[in-house]
Amino acid sequence: MTGTAGGQGEAAQKLFAEQGAQVIGCDLRPGAAEKTASGLRALGYDVRGYDVDLADPDVARGWVEEGAKVLGGIDVLYNNAAGFGFAPFSEMTIDLFRHVLRVELEIVFNTTSAAWAAMSKSGGSIIDTASYSALRGIAPLGQVAHATAKGGIVAMTKSLAAEGAASGIRVNAISPGFVKTPATDAAVDEVGRKWQLNNHLIQRPGTASDIAYMACYLASDESAWVTGQNFSVDVEQQPAGASPVAGASRSH
Repeated sequence: MTGTAGGQGEAAQKLFAEQGAQVIGCDLRPGAAEKTASGLRALGYDVRGYDVDLADPDVARGWVEEGAKVLGGIDVLYNNAAGFGFAPFSEMTIDLFRHVLRVELEIVFNTTSAAWAAMSKSGGSIIDTASYSALRGIAPLGQVAHATAKGGIVAMTKSLAAEGAASGIRVNAISPGFVKTPATDAAVDEVGRKWQLNNHLIQRPGTASDIAYMACYLASDESAWVTGQNFSVDVEQQPAGASPVAGASRSH
């Protein structure tokens, strides 16, 4: 599980451990993943945290292979971690665009590529974190790079699900709406927060636990016949002017 030092990753790590999972977590910030892991170990859970720069393919592979060695295999890979970078398109540079693709899209490739061979032998569940930004435009946030990266994750998820099905690998994505975490507090200003809340039927931000429960479902045997799906975990209204077609249903 990546990005376990806080926010959605920390909440999922705790929930998975409470459900009996052994968890190998990681985070970019030195000591941060081990800090949350040690707190859970003190409660009797089998959780470990590592310092990992997932943008480095060799480092990411080393972390995955070490985790597989410690656990005796890999049943679940939860690609939760992501960096960010926002700017209006008129101010978006190619360097910023490439940076966002590297820290949001490439890191998912790096960990999944490293885990694929092991999971192909015994099956398992891969859970990717996308965003509702991949599904609709959000002008106030200046997120062309972010939306492109997250859209790539949705497409990668579906392709990997098709390739992995014969080996028993299930691959699904979660696209959260506006979730209040330390990362979103740092990245989203007040205008962006108001815009997103105005598009929520339930007028509150999501919580890390709201997302963790979906991840736990996708990691479990209860979702054994679920793959290639992108789940929107939010309470978003349809864009202004949109209306469902009679007789059709909306799904993600």
